[in-house]
Amino acid sequence: MSTMNISLPNTLKSFVDEQVSQGAYGTSSEYLRELIRKDKDRLHLRGLLVAGATSAPAAVADAAYFEGLRKRVRQTATVDKVGKRG
Repeated sequence: MSTMNISLPNTLKSFVDEQVSQGAYGTSSEYLRELIRKDKDRLHLRGLLVAGATSAPAAVADAAYFEGLRKRVRQTATVDKVGKRG
């Protein structure tokens, strides 16, 4: 694992230290890694949303479309249950 030194204003360092002291994270590095992971996920989701918003519609999202989705979910759930019993 690589290391990186960062400089924080006292207010931000105090905030990070508080998060660690509350027991949510073991170290300040864990806290910052989690923030970076969340930001990475947020950016990935944003990219997917932008791509979806700029793409041509693939199907009409009417009642029949959603019923088809529900049917697929029910079928998958049934297959999963049967597979777990065996």
